[in-house]
Amino acid sequence: MSVVKKLISFDSVVAEELETLSKTLDITQKELIERALDFYFDHTDSMTAQKISENVSLGKEKAHDADDVFKELGLE
Repeated sequence: MSVVKKLISFDSVVAEELETLSKTLDITQKELIERALDFYFDHTDSMTAQKISENVSLGKEKAHDADDVFKELGLE
């Protein structure tokens, strides 16, 4: 997996909490942030799926049958 550098700023209280927690858990701040973001992304995946389902139910989005999509793409 490639690595991408990001420059981010934190509120001082959050920065202190990050430093303290990383020392307590004996992991780097980078690893702690990555774990937190992975957890958050898993959580928002379910929120996104629920929103899409609601939009399909309301007719705002259309769901396509997988067999039709595969056929159209030539992936039968």
